[in-house]
Amino acid sequence: MADSTQNGPMQGGAGGGAVQFLMANKLDTAMWISRLFTVYCSALFVLPLLGLHEAASFYQRALLANALTSALRLHQRLPHFQLSRAFLAQALLEDSCHYLLYSLIFVNSYPVTMSIFPVLLFSLLHAATYTRKVLDARSSNSLPFLRNLLEKLSANQQNILKFIACNEIFLMPATVFMLFSGQGSLLQPFIYYRFLTLRYSSRRNPYCRTLFTELRIVVEHLIMKPACPVFVRRLCLSSISFISRLAPTVA
Repeated sequence: MADSTQNGPMQGGAGGGAVQFLMANKLDTAMWISRLFTVYCSALFVLPLLGLHEAASFYQRALLANALTSALRLHQRLPHFQLSRAFLAQALLEDSCHYLLYSLIFVNSYPVTMSIFPVLLFSLLHAATYTRKVLDARSSNSLPFLRNLLEKLSANQQNILKFIACNEIFLMPATVFMLFSGQGSLLQPFIYYRFLTLRYSSRRNPYCRTLFTELRIVVEHLIMKPACPVFVRRLCLSSISFISRLAPTVA
């Protein structure tokens, strides 16, 4: 009984510290909640436990929640909105603006599993980072099992970011395929190409640019082997040259 009486205020104080942290960072907390909701909806789309019809609605909810998160993050980065060309150019440099555009591209399209993975994984990584801060505010050794999971996620962050970049790249031909299969709009490939150029030029996240380089090296290595047919080599070299011309200039 004495131990219970002593531990009660300590636990209450720890919980109070977490609540104070959340209330002191209202915008970050709102983004944390929206990211957790994005993870929840994305998971129920990828794993349609409630049925295929419900999965489609969770697809839209995940993208709308991601759009909300991106808008809040963009407001945090650029708090003073201005209706000017300079402000738009500055906004397009922000990764949050890129994924706001990404959500708008796919929110009303035919559900594509590949398109939900970047939203799911980015939300998971950012939510994990903020969850760790909440746990630290609560207590330095609270919920060790959850902390271990967060540490493992953080340890694999580079691989996750590379996987996201792969999704971003291969969604470009996927949008073209969707157009010819009647599941996409005529404008979608052109708008997505603009998104991909923004990701390629990103200042904060170089993984898309790195993956393009690595894929080019791998393809060139394979087609230069003697066993590769000449017409395949020429086709690949022409494709590499065409894609290189489309790549934006990076400062």
